[in-house]
Amino acid sequence: MSQEPEPKKASRRNEQVGVVVSAKMQKTVVVAVERLIHHAMYRKTLKRTSRFMAHDEKGAQRGDRVRIVEARSLSKLKRWRVEEILEKSAVAHTEDTAAAGA
Repeated sequence: MSQEPEPKKASRRNEQVGVVVSAKMQKTVVVAVERLIHHAMYRKTLKRTSRFMAHDEKGAQRGDRVRIVEARSLSKLKRWRVEEILEKSAVAHTEDTAAAGA
């Protein structure tokens, strides 16, 4: 009998992908998620942005693209958690080093 890892189970939790717009709190980031909607009368595509507060144990910084998933209520406004950091931001890290040197 070989010990093979179990395949990931399909999660029923809602997932969103967005950009971290604020990382000034401890273990909390604000993630902006953009979506496109279609206007019923004018047939124009509009961009809408939702901001979610998410619990962050991964250490995401401002500008990072992250995947967030629904979680139990963690505080008054926090209902999401950072599942993974998809793409690190180069801009945020250069600002941090510049501020540390000044």
